[in-house]
Amino acid sequence: MTVRLTLIAATVALALASPVQASALTARTIGPAAGSGPTPAIAESWNDAPGYTVYRPARLPRARMPLVLWGNGGCRDNGLSASHFLREIASHGYVVIANGSAREESPVLDQLPAADAPPPGSPPRATPDETTVAQYLAAIDWVQTARKGARSRWAGRIDLTRIAAMGHSCGGLQALAAGADPRIATVVAFNSGVYNRMGTGLSGVRITKDDLKKLHTPVAYFIGGPADIAFANAADDVARLSHVPVLGANLPVGHGGTFRLAGGGDWGRAATAWLDWQLKGDAAAAKWFVGRDCRLCTTFGWTITRKQFPENP
Repeated sequence: MTVRLTLIAATVALALASPVQASALTARTIGPAAGSGPTPAIAESWNDAPGYTVYRPARLPRARMPLVLWGNGGCRDNGLSASHFLREIASHGYVVIANGSAREESPVLDQLPAADAPPPGSPPRATPDETTVAQYLAAIDWVQTARKGARSRWAGRIDLTRIAAMGHSCGGLQALAAGADPRIATVVAFNSGVYNRMGTGLSGVRITKDDLKKLHTPVAYFIGGPADIAFANAADDVARLSHVPVLGANLPVGHGGTFRLAGGGDWGRAATAWLDWQLKGDAAAAKWFVGRDCRLCTTFGWTITRKQFPENP
C-alpha cells in the first residue's frame, strides 16, 4: 500500500471511530464548578466537538438528563458568553450545549450595570453571524454519536426525547428557528423576537413572522422590559402565536438580561423552573407560571402574558 493510501485509510478510520474509541476522546474543563442545583456544574471543551461548549453536572446523575441547546447573544462564537447562567441550568440535571467555542468568560457581577451595556467583547457589529442554526441543531447529532457504546461517558445519560431550544438575542432567533425541528420539546427566547420589519437588525438568521407557525411546542419569551431593544418584536410574536402555549414574561432589566449575575440571576431561576416543568413534568415548577397566583404573576417587577395555557398546574 502506498504512503498516500495509508494516510487516507488512517483518516477514514479516525472519522469512523467506534463508540469505544470515541469514549477515549478528551475534554478540557473551563473554570470552577458552580450552580445552586443538586450537583454544581462544569463547562467543558471537547476535542471531538469543535465549535461547541458543553455544560454538565460535575457528578453525572443516575437519571437520564434532558438536553438544552443554547444560542449566544450576537450569534457569537463564544460558548462562555452566558457561562454563569448555563452552569446554573446544568447544575439542576441538564446537559447544555452552547453553540460556540469556549473563548472568553466574563466575571460574575454583584449587580447589573447602571446602563444596559453589552457584555465585554460584544461590541455592535455589522459582520456575518459567527454561528448558524444548522450548527446549533447539529449538536443533537454529536450527542447521538457521543452517547453510543457501553464505555461512553454519555451512554444512558442523555434523553433525546426531551430537548429544549434556548438562546439570547440573535441566539434566541436561532432557538426560534430551530423550534420547527420535530425533535425540540420546548423553545425559550431571551431578549429576542422575530424582527417586525425584516432587514432592520444585525442578525443573519433567516426567520420571518410566518415561520412562527412552524413552532409545535410551548414557547416562552423572557424580555427585559420596554428598554429592551427586542421588546416590540417579542410582544408581536406573543400576540401572533395562537396555536401553541406561549408565555411572555417581562422584567425591566434591559437587553442584557441577568446572565452576568451569579447563577444567571432572575433569568437563571425562571429558566430552570420552565425547563423543570416542560422537560421533567415538575408540578412545583409549573406553579411559577400557571394559575392566577403563579410565582411570576405575584413577584414584584414581572409582567406576565399567557395564551393557550392550562388553568391549573
